[in-house]
Amino acid sequence: MGRVMLSVLFSSVLLISSCSTTPNIPDLDFRQEMRDFVVIISNTAKKVNPAFIIIPQNGQELISLTDNPEGPLATAYAAAIDGTGREDLYYGYTGDNTETPPSENNYMLKYLNRFKREGIEVLTTDYCSTPGNMDNSYQYNYNEGFASFAADQRNLNNIPSYPAEPWNVNTNNITDLSQVKNFLYLINSENFNSTQNFIDTLKLTNYDLIIIDLFHNETEFTKSDISSLKTKYNGGKRLVIAYMSIGEAEDYRSFYWNNSWKTGSPIWLDRENPDWAGNYKVRYWEKEWQDIILSGSSSYLGKILAAEFDGVYLDIIDGFEYFENYPGF
Repeated sequence: MGRVMLSVLFSSVLLISSCSTTPNIPDLDFRQEMRDFVVIISNTAKKVNPAFIIIPQNGQELISLTDNPEGPLATAYAAAIDGTGREDLYYGYTGDNTETPPSENNYMLKYLNRFKREGIEVLTTDYCSTPGNMDNSYQYNYNEGFASFAADQRNLNNIPSYPAEPWNVNTNNITDLSQVKNFLYLINSENFNSTQNFIDTLKLTNYDLIIIDLFHNETEFTKSDISSLKTKYNGGKRLVIAYMSIGEAEDYRSFYWNNSWKTGSPIWLDRENPDWAGNYKVRYWEKEWQDIILSGSSSYLGKILAAEFDGVYLDIIDGFEYFENYPGF
Protein backbone atom coordinates (compact mmCIF):
# COMPACT_ATOMS: atom_id res chain seq x y z
CA MET A 1 0.00 0.00 0.00
CA GLY A 2 1.09 3.59 -0.46
CA ARG A 3 3.03 4.95 2.47
CA VAL A 4 4.37 8.38 3.41
CA MET A 5 7.99 7.97 4.42
CA LEU A 6 7.81 8.57 8.17
CA SER A 7 10.76 6.49 9.32
CA VAL A 8 11.95 9.09 11.83
CA LEU A 9 8.51 9.34 13.41
CA PHE A 10 8.10 5.58 13.42
CA SER A 11 11.49 5.09 15.07
CA SER A 12 10.53 7.62 17.75
CA VAL A 13 7.30 5.75 18.46
CA LEU A 14 9.22 2.50 18.78
CA LEU A 15 11.78 3.95 21.13
CA ILE A 16 9.03 5.11 23.43
CA SER A 17 7.46 1.65 23.39
CA SER A 18 8.52 -0.90 25.98
CA CYS A 19 10.91 -3.52 24.65
CA SER A 20 9.30 -6.08 26.94
CA THR A 21 6.07 -6.17 24.89
CA THR A 22 7.64 -8.48 22.30
CA PRO A 23 10.16 -11.31 22.47
CA ASN A 24 13.78 -10.62 21.69
CA ILE A 25 14.78 -10.90 18.07
CA PRO A 26 17.77 -12.90 16.85
CA ASP A 27 20.97 -11.44 15.47
CA LEU A 28 20.21 -11.81 11.75
CA ASP A 29 21.09 -10.19 8.46
CA PHE A 30 17.59 -8.81 8.00
CA ARG A 31 18.24 -7.76 4.40
CA GLN A 32 19.39 -11.22 3.43
CA GLU A 33 16.41 -12.77 5.21
CA MET A 34 14.09 -10.62 3.07
CA ARG A 35 16.03 -11.49 -0.10
CA ASP A 36 15.75 -15.17 0.76
CA PHE A 37 12.01 -14.87 1.38
CA VAL A 38 11.43 -13.23 -2.01
CA VAL A 39 13.54 -15.89 -3.72
CA ILE A 40 11.45 -18.65 -2.10
CA ILE A 41 8.23 -16.93 -3.23
CA SER A 42 9.59 -16.60 -6.76
CA ASN A 43 10.76 -20.21 -6.96
CA THR A 44 7.45 -21.50 -5.59
CA ALA A 45 5.37 -19.46 -8.04
CA LYS A 46 7.52 -20.13 -11.10
CA LYS A 47 7.30 -23.89 -10.54
CA VAL A 48 3.57 -23.50 -11.19
CA ASN A 49 3.85 -20.82 -13.88
CA PRO A 50 7.34 -20.13 -15.27
CA ALA A 51 6.11 -16.81 -16.68
CA PHE A 52 4.81 -15.60 -13.30
CA ILE A 53 6.01 -12.04 -12.63
CA ILE A 54 7.63 -11.05 -9.32
CA ILE A 55 7.74 -7.32 -8.45
CA PRO A 56 8.91 -6.30 -4.96
CA GLN A 57 7.92 -2.75 -3.97
CA ASN A 58 10.46 -0.43 -2.27
CA GLY A 59 13.50 -1.76 -0.41
CA GLN A 60 15.68 -1.21 -3.48
CA GLU A 61 18.79 -1.49 -1.29
CA LEU A 62 18.42 -5.27 -1.51
CA ILE A 63 19.87 -5.28 -5.03
CA SER A 64 23.33 -4.64 -3.58
CA LEU A 65 25.19 -6.63 -0.93
CA THR A 66 26.57 -3.43 0.54
CA ASP A 67 25.15 0.01 1.43
CA ASN A 68 26.04 1.21 -2.04
CA PRO A 69 23.95 0.99 -5.22
CA GLU A 70 27.11 0.04 -7.09
CA GLY A 71 28.10 -2.65 -4.61
CA PRO A 72 28.26 -6.39 -5.41
CA LEU A 73 25.05 -7.61 -7.01
CA ALA A 74 22.72 -9.78 -4.92
CA THR A 75 22.63 -12.29 -7.76
CA ALA A 76 20.01 -14.74 -6.47
CA TYR A 77 17.65 -11.90 -5.60
CA ALA A 78 18.15 -10.18 -8.96
CA ALA A 79 17.53 -13.45 -10.80
CA ALA A 80 14.33 -14.09 -8.83
CA ILE A 81 12.55 -10.84 -9.69
CA ASP A 82 11.23 -9.35 -12.92
CA GLY A 83 10.62 -5.81 -11.77
CA THR A 84 10.88 -3.44 -8.86
CA GLY A 85 8.24 -1.00 -7.63
CA ARG A 86 9.06 2.39 -6.11
CA GLU A 87 6.78 4.85 -4.35
CA ASP A 88 7.29 8.61 -3.95
CA LEU A 89 10.13 8.98 -6.45
CA TYR A 90 9.09 12.45 -7.61
CA TYR A 91 6.03 13.22 -5.46
CA GLY A 92 4.82 12.07 -2.06
CA TYR A 93 7.91 11.38 0.03
CA THR A 94 7.23 14.14 2.56
CA GLY A 95 3.54 14.66 1.76
CA ASP A 96 1.02 13.97 -0.97
CA ASN A 97 1.18 16.32 -3.96
CA THR A 98 4.51 17.61 -2.65
CA GLU A 99 7.71 17.27 -4.65
CA THR A 100 10.14 14.73 -3.25
CA PRO A 101 13.33 16.42 -1.96
CA PRO A 102 16.18 16.20 -4.50
CA SER A 103 18.42 14.38 -2.03
CA GLU A 104 15.87 11.58 -1.62
CA ASN A 105 15.05 11.50 -5.32
CA ASN A 106 18.73 11.20 -6.23
CA TYR A 107 19.24 8.44 -3.66
CA MET A 108 16.36 6.41 -5.07
CA LEU A 109 17.38 7.00 -8.68
CA LYS A 110 20.85 5.56 -8.08
CA TYR A 111 19.31 2.27 -6.99
CA LEU A 112 16.57 2.25 -9.63
CA ASN A 113 19.10 2.80 -12.39
CA ARG A 114 21.06 -0.16 -11.07
CA PHE A 115 17.94 -2.29 -11.53
CA LYS A 116 17.55 -1.03 -15.10
CA ARG A 117 21.14 -1.90 -15.92
CA GLU A 118 20.55 -5.41 -14.58
CA GLY A 119 17.58 -5.83 -16.94
CA ILE A 120 14.95 -5.48 -14.22
CA GLU A 121 11.96 -3.28 -15.08
CA VAL A 122 11.02 -0.32 -12.88
CA LEU A 123 7.45 0.70 -11.99
CA THR A 124 6.96 3.88 -9.97
CA THR A 125 4.00 5.35 -8.11
CA ASP A 126 3.92 9.04 -7.29
CA TYR A 127 1.27 10.54 -5.01
CA CYS A 128 0.10 13.78 -6.61
CA SER A 129 -3.29 15.16 -7.52
CA THR A 130 -2.98 18.40 -9.50
CA PRO A 131 -2.75 18.03 -13.28
CA GLY A 132 0.56 19.89 -13.49
CA ASN A 133 2.24 17.64 -10.94
CA MET A 134 0.74 14.53 -12.51
CA ASP A 135 2.03 15.60 -15.93
CA ASN A 136 5.46 16.21 -14.44
CA SER A 137 5.46 12.83 -12.74
CA TYR A 138 4.67 10.99 -15.94
CA GLN A 139 7.21 12.94 -17.96
CA TYR A 140 10.02 12.64 -15.41
CA ASN A 141 9.51 8.89 -15.08
CA TYR A 142 9.25 8.46 -18.84
CA ASN A 143 12.55 10.28 -19.27
CA GLU A 144 14.16 7.68 -16.96
CA GLY A 145 12.59 4.77 -18.81
CA PHE A 146 10.20 3.88 -15.97
CA ALA A 147 6.54 2.92 -16.31
CA SER A 148 4.63 5.05 -13.82
CA PHE A 149 1.31 5.80 -12.17
CA ALA A 150 0.31 9.15 -10.67
CA ALA A 151 -2.07 8.26 -7.82
CA ASP A 152 -4.32 11.09 -6.68
CA GLN A 153 -5.28 9.15 -3.52
CA ARG A 154 -2.78 7.55 -1.12
CA ASN A 155 -5.39 4.91 -0.32
CA LEU A 156 -5.26 3.70 -3.94
CA ASN A 157 -9.03 3.41 -4.06
CA ASN A 158 -9.93 4.98 -7.40
CA ILE A 159 -9.13 5.43 -11.06
CA PRO A 160 -7.89 9.01 -11.42
CA SER A 161 -10.05 11.14 -13.71
CA TYR A 162 -6.90 12.84 -14.97
CA PRO A 163 -5.51 12.11 -17.46
CA ALA A 164 -8.58 10.94 -19.32
CA GLU A 165 -6.58 8.14 -20.94
CA PRO A 166 -3.52 6.41 -19.49
CA TRP A 167 -0.16 8.00 -20.20
CA ASN A 168 1.25 6.47 -23.43
CA VAL A 169 -2.02 4.66 -24.12
CA ASN A 170 -1.68 2.02 -26.82
CA THR A 171 -3.39 -0.96 -28.42
CA ASN A 172 -0.34 -3.24 -28.10
CA ASN A 173 -0.61 -6.77 -26.78
CA ILE A 174 1.23 -6.66 -23.45
CA THR A 175 2.56 -10.09 -22.58
CA ASP A 176 5.83 -9.16 -20.87
CA LEU A 177 6.71 -6.62 -18.17
CA SER A 178 9.21 -4.94 -20.48
CA GLN A 179 6.36 -3.96 -22.82
CA VAL A 180 4.40 -2.05 -20.16
CA LYS A 181 4.10 1.70 -20.83
CA ASN A 182 1.57 2.53 -18.09
CA PHE A 183 -0.26 0.90 -15.22
CA LEU A 184 -3.08 1.30 -12.69
CA TYR A 185 -2.52 0.68 -8.98
CA LEU A 186 -5.94 0.14 -7.39
CA ILE A 187 -5.83 -2.18 -4.39
CA ASN A 188 -8.67 -0.74 -2.31
CA SER A 189 -12.05 -1.39 -3.91
CA GLU A 190 -14.14 0.25 -1.15
CA ASN A 191 -15.66 2.74 -3.60
CA PHE A 192 -17.17 -0.04 -5.73
CA ASN A 193 -20.47 -1.48 -4.54
CA SER A 194 -19.90 -5.02 -5.79
CA THR A 195 -17.31 -7.32 -7.26
CA GLN A 196 -19.02 -7.11 -10.63
CA ASN A 197 -19.07 -3.30 -10.55
CA PHE A 198 -15.33 -3.31 -9.86
CA ILE A 199 -14.59 -5.78 -12.66
CA ASP A 200 -16.84 -4.01 -15.16
CA THR A 201 -15.24 -0.65 -14.42
CA LEU A 202 -11.71 -1.97 -14.90
CA LYS A 203 -12.68 -3.67 -18.15
CA LEU A 204 -13.44 -0.22 -19.59
CA THR A 205 -9.86 0.97 -19.10
CA ASN A 206 -6.82 0.82 -21.38
CA TYR A 207 -4.00 0.39 -18.87
CA ASP A 208 -1.24 -2.02 -19.94
CA LEU A 209 -1.01 -3.49 -16.44
CA ILE A 210 -3.29 -3.33 -13.42
CA ILE A 211 -2.36 -4.08 -9.82
CA ILE A 212 -5.33 -5.11 -7.70
CA ASP A 213 -6.00 -6.98 -4.48
CA LEU A 214 -6.97 -10.64 -4.43
CA PHE A 215 -10.26 -9.65 -2.78
CA HIS A 216 -13.14 -7.25 -3.12
CA ASN A 217 -14.06 -6.82 0.53
CA GLU A 218 -13.62 -10.45 1.63
CA THR A 219 -14.71 -12.05 -1.64
CA GLU A 220 -11.91 -13.59 -3.67
CA PHE A 221 -11.74 -12.78 -7.33
CA THR A 222 -12.21 -15.89 -9.43
CA LYS A 223 -10.14 -17.19 -12.32
CA SER A 224 -12.94 -16.01 -14.60
CA ASP A 225 -12.85 -12.50 -13.08
CA ILE A 226 -9.11 -12.21 -13.62
CA SER A 227 -9.29 -13.64 -17.13
CA SER A 228 -11.89 -11.02 -18.08
CA LEU A 229 -9.49 -8.26 -17.03
CA LYS A 230 -6.64 -9.44 -19.27
CA THR A 231 -7.98 -7.54 -22.27
CA LYS A 232 -7.90 -3.76 -22.51
CA TYR A 233 -11.04 -1.97 -23.63
CA ASN A 234 -9.32 -1.22 -26.96
CA GLY A 235 -8.69 -4.94 -27.55
CA GLY A 236 -5.03 -5.29 -26.61
CA LYS A 237 -3.88 -7.86 -24.07
CA ARG A 238 -2.70 -6.70 -20.65
CA LEU A 239 -1.19 -8.05 -17.46
CA VAL A 240 -3.07 -8.40 -14.16
CA ILE A 241 -0.92 -8.42 -11.02
CA ALA A 242 -1.99 -9.24 -7.44
CA TYR A 243 -0.93 -7.14 -4.47
CA MET A 244 0.45 -9.09 -1.50
CA SER A 245 2.03 -7.74 1.67
CA ILE A 246 4.79 -9.98 3.00
CA GLY A 247 6.35 -7.64 5.57
CA GLU A 248 3.16 -6.92 7.52
CA ALA A 249 0.13 -8.95 8.57
CA GLU A 250 -3.25 -7.35 8.01
CA ASP A 251 -6.05 -8.00 10.49
CA TYR A 252 -8.69 -7.68 7.75
CA ARG A 253 -7.37 -10.80 5.98
CA SER A 254 -9.89 -13.16 7.51
CA PHE A 255 -8.59 -16.17 5.59
CA TYR A 256 -5.48 -16.19 7.76
CA TRP A 257 -6.05 -13.72 10.63
CA ASN A 258 -7.04 -15.00 14.08
CA ASN A 259 -8.77 -12.44 16.31
CA SER A 260 -6.99 -13.84 19.36
CA TRP A 261 -3.62 -12.78 17.98
CA LYS A 262 -1.74 -9.90 19.52
CA THR A 263 1.78 -8.52 19.37
CA GLY A 264 4.17 -11.29 20.39
CA SER A 265 1.57 -14.04 20.09
CA PRO A 266 2.15 -15.73 17.69
CA ILE A 267 5.86 -15.09 18.04
CA TRP A 268 6.22 -13.80 14.47
CA LEU A 269 3.64 -11.02 15.00
CA ASP A 270 5.25 -7.73 15.99
CA ARG A 271 3.97 -4.20 16.65
CA GLU A 272 1.10 -2.49 14.89
CA ASN A 273 2.15 0.10 12.34
CA PRO A 274 1.22 3.47 13.91
CA ASP A 275 0.49 4.94 10.47
CA TRP A 276 -1.75 2.11 9.20
CA ALA A 277 -4.20 0.69 11.72
CA GLY A 278 -4.65 -3.06 11.51
CA ASN A 279 -1.25 -3.63 9.89
CA TYR A 280 1.34 -5.42 12.03
CA LYS A 281 5.04 -5.81 11.39
CA VAL A 282 6.02 -9.46 11.05
CA ARG A 283 9.20 -11.40 11.64
CA TYR A 284 9.18 -12.46 8.04
CA TRP A 285 11.96 -15.02 8.47
CA GLU A 286 9.81 -17.18 10.73
CA LYS A 287 8.48 -20.37 9.10
CA GLU A 288 4.94 -19.93 10.44
CA TRP A 289 4.56 -16.58 8.67
CA GLN A 290 6.18 -17.85 5.50
CA ASP A 291 3.78 -20.80 5.48
CA ILE A 292 0.81 -18.39 5.55
CA ILE A 293 2.24 -16.69 2.49
CA LEU A 294 3.35 -19.60 0.34
CA SER A 295 2.70 -23.08 1.71
CA GLY A 296 0.02 -24.97 -0.18
CA SER A 297 -3.09 -24.15 -2.17
CA SER A 298 -4.78 -22.34 0.73
CA SER A 299 -1.84 -19.98 1.25
CA TYR A 300 -1.89 -16.37 0.09
CA LEU A 301 0.30 -17.15 -2.91
CA GLY A 302 -1.60 -20.36 -3.58
CA LYS A 303 -4.86 -18.44 -3.90
CA ILE A 304 -3.24 -15.89 -6.23
CA LEU A 305 -1.87 -18.64 -8.44
CA ALA A 306 -5.23 -20.42 -8.50
CA ALA A 307 -6.92 -17.23 -9.71
CA GLU A 308 -4.32 -17.12 -12.53
CA PHE A 309 -2.96 -13.66 -11.94
CA ASP A 310 0.04 -12.90 -14.13
CA GLY A 311 2.23 -12.04 -11.18
CA VAL A 312 2.49 -10.58 -7.71
CA TYR A 313 3.38 -7.14 -6.34
CA LEU A 314 5.13 -7.68 -3.01
CA ASP A 315 4.75 -4.94 -0.41
CA ILE A 316 6.71 -4.03 2.74
CA ILE A 317 9.91 -5.34 1.26
CA ASP A 318 11.59 -2.56 3.24
CA GLY A 319 10.42 -4.26 6.45
CA PHE A 320 14.08 -5.02 7.10
CA GLU A 321 14.55 -1.36 8.09
CA TYR A 322 12.19 -1.83 11.03
CA PHE A 323 14.29 -4.65 12.47
CA GLU A 324 17.60 -2.97 11.73
CA ASN A 325 16.40 -0.11 13.94
CA TYR A 326 14.54 -2.26 16.45
CA PRO A 327 14.49 -0.72 19.96
CA GLY A 328 17.00 -2.35 22.24
CA PHE A 329 18.66 -4.24 19.44
